[in-house]
Amino acid sequence: MNTNTGTRVKVRHMAQMGMLAAISVVLMLFEIPLPFAPAFYEIDFSEVPVLVGSFAMGPLAGAGIEFLKILLNFAVNGTDTAGVGEFANFLIGCALVVPAALVYRKRRTKSGAVIGMIVGTAFMTFVGCFLNACVLLPAYAKAFGMPMDALVGMGAAVNHYITDLTTFAVFAVAPFNLLKGFLVSLIVLLIYKKIRPVLK
Repeated sequence: MNTNTGTRVKVRHMAQMGMLAAISVVLMLFEIPLPFAPAFYEIDFSEVPVLVGSFAMGPLAGAGIEFLKILLNFAVNGTDTAGVGEFANFLIGCALVVPAALVYRKRRTKSGAVIGMIVGTAFMTFVGCFLNACVLLPAYAKAFGMPMDALVGMGAAVNHYITDLTTFAVFAVAPFNLLKGFLVSLIVLLIYKKIRPVLK
């Protein structure tokens, strides 16, 4: 690949990353509440364009799109979580798309994509539970001057299985991430082949 071709590829990838990040920001506006988790856990499909970009351009590009998504959303919509939600969104989003893209890069088939998304969903669920229990929920409580018992109580109000921070992670965070990973993966599986020529 000569220098000019390499430059064109880089410019095209940067443009595609920006486009996919912008689509992700729009998708973040459409959130679906869940009956088993408190109101601040809502599913959106902003990871769909990120995962598509990860499969098309690689895991580093996926992390880059995720980062751009957070920056654009912060610039357009600001934050109502003192930055905690945005930090969580970036880390947990990367936990899904980076492992999925790594697997797919080794095995560029439909089954490779499926395996990658299963691995990514499992890793996202593990990372989501760990970060929420050990970092994000305590940081959220501190940022808003709330006791942890109040956050646990918000979970217990909609899910009687939630009695402490551990059960919060097991019965709210884990199902949330499993469901989100499944739905995002299903959508990507259905659309990726159709839009891949555009990305290429």
